[in-house]
Amino acid sequence: MEERGVTVDAGGDPGITKRNHRFDKLLETPWEGADTLASLFEQACAKHDGRRALGTREFIKKEAELSADGKAFDKLTFGKYKWISFKEAFEQASCFASGLAELGHLKAERCAIFAETRADWFIALQGCFRQSITVVTMYASLGEDAIAYSLNETEVSTVICDPKQFKKLIAVSMHIKTVRRIVLMSDLEGGSQPQFPDSLTWKVTSFDEVKNVGGQKPLPANLPAPTDIAVIMYTSGSTGMPKGVMMSHGNMVATVAGVLNIVPNISPKDRYLAYLPLAHVLELSAECVITAAGCGLGYGSPLTLTDNSSKIKEGTNGDATELKPTLITAVPAILDRVRDAVRKMVNKKGGLAKVLFDLAYKRSLAVLEGSGSMFWPIEKSLWSNVIFRKIRGILGGSVRGMLSGGAPLSGDTQRFINICFGAPIGQGYGLTETCAGATFSEWDDMSVGRVGPPAPQCYVKLINWEEGGYRVTDQPFPRGEIVIGGPSVTLGYFKNQAKTDEVYKTDERGMRWFYTGDIGQFHKDGCLEIIDRKKDIVKLQHGEYLSLGKVEAVLIASPYVENIMLYADPLRSFCVALVVPTQAALESWATKEHVEYENFSDLCSKEVTNKEIMNSLQQVAKSSKLEKFEVPSKLKILPDPWTPESGLVTAALKLKRENLRKTFARDLEELYS
Repeated sequence: MEERGVTVDAGGDPGITKRNHRFDKLLETPWEGADTLASLFEQACAKHDGRRALGTREFIKKEAELSADGKAFDKLTFGKYKWISFKEAFEQASCFASGLAELGHLKAERCAIFAETRADWFIALQGCFRQSITVVTMYASLGEDAIAYSLNETEVSTVICDPKQFKKLIAVSMHIKTVRRIVLMSDLEGGSQPQFPDSLTWKVTSFDEVKNVGGQKPLPANLPAPTDIAVIMYTSGSTGMPKGVMMSHGNMVATVAGVLNIVPNISPKDRYLAYLPLAHVLELSAECVITAAGCGLGYGSPLTLTDNSSKIKEGTNGDATELKPTLITAVPAILDRVRDAVRKMVNKKGGLAKVLFDLAYKRSLAVLEGSGSMFWPIEKSLWSNVIFRKIRGILGGSVRGMLSGGAPLSGDTQRFINICFGAPIGQGYGLTETCAGATFSEWDDMSVGRVGPPAPQCYVKLINWEEGGYRVTDQPFPRGEIVIGGPSVTLGYFKNQAKTDEVYKTDERGMRWFYTGDIGQFHKDGCLEIIDRKKDIVKLQHGEYLSLGKVEAVLIASPYVENIMLYADPLRSFCVALVVPTQAALESWATKEHVEYENFSDLCSKEVTNKEIMNSLQQVAKSSKLEKFEVPSKLKILPDPWTPESGLVTAALKLKRENLRKTFARDLEELYS
């Protein structure tokens, strides 16, 4: 067995430590001289000056359409991608930096970017770095209290935002203390700039005007040092107010160095589709990597991603069809939706098409699991060109690799993407506190459920967690809390020294370590598997330890489940579940079984529906060999999806357990009654 993670003595608390098998020393920079994000971007732009850098689709029109239940939805028509070169991107960032200074923003002041993912977001970021300005990032989905809290805690004086987020700022303007300037981006969907009350004291300047002013009055760059704070990133955590993670330029550059050495053959020939929140460390790191490699970076959104996305006008290409990306980053929830959309399409066709798809999938799965036939090369060509070609077209038809991060990816979805899209998935693991990727599964590793060996810029260690019964001496695999060390481990939490001291430590060699609270195990080849989380473990009445996250990751494989939260009362001997169903799958079942209902909410409330979903969960649980106490005894079906806007999931679509528990307290109480 090839060793992918090598055991080393790296100091710190006792445990088992691994490093990447390809590098004897931890990487800190991608190349000499690129020791900050500012220098990295400048050098990449100089090297690839004439190549396409940042692409934005041409907006054509917006139309309101009525759904079957009478609700109005905006449908958008877009044209081709319009590109700016690396040279132009650097010039725009430089002009923006000068314009920001001309507005009166000082180096010592902090600037916030509060907008959805787009080219101007990235240009603003790089512009701030040209003048050593620390950037505060916030999810566009943050609630009003969290917005005011983040801006006040960091004493932000300038906010760069889009029209949608500007309206949110106005709503909480009475509670924001230090903001004096707003830089307002244009509306990418053709809307007019928002109106604001006369009582507003902020100076509002358009994004283009800032660039124009900077172009007329250019200033020399005032570049940062590697130890300077590049970003204070506010995480929309699962509990309480968000925490600001302080990420230095050196931290971020180390992650870029590691990832550049993980993605096979990354080059300017690649095209990357950017649609995840740039305020999330996964997307921010990915875009820094992509630009460093000279790849084209085309912007889109989750609501315009494919031809069938909810905001795309029928007959209009989705972002993926238009861009034809070769590389995509995704969170598991997005990949689950892609899988469900394909299954819906296949089931709708039915007949011979479905028979052939099922056969092709079954045969392909057998090969991945090691039991293919001698005729597989011929079969593979047949299935690829006849059965899976149209499916690959959903994401543009050119994807050669994907990266999944932010949450555990189910084995079912991973296999589905491998087979139907013919592309490997590098599943990664990391946190905001470690500048994203701490581990990545390598593309030739066809196993499921693992997150690979340590990335080249960090160590990954397991230490005993006695309370939970996880020890590095466990057999057949060492298990324990995951601790990450190296140059990508961040500086700590802004204005929260107590929490910083709790989870960050510096050892006798000067190595900085972050204690994740996640539980993992090392496989024999040194690859990591995430098996638990301290906060997700509940001890039931009879002493059994129930891992909520582990069970949820299994049960979400049910075709009826869009989202699920397990809940366990420590004073009881069983658990219950809240389930958001997959509407298409549930309605398809209802039609097949002649279940009558008035609307989707009515269907969700029926006892026969509850029984059907419960049976499905029990089948999935049985096939995954869950213990009886791990399977929910009762469930409540909730028709409305959980979104970041509702405050029930984070921007990375992770569950906010406490918010869910409070919101559905009565339902949970009834399940236990």
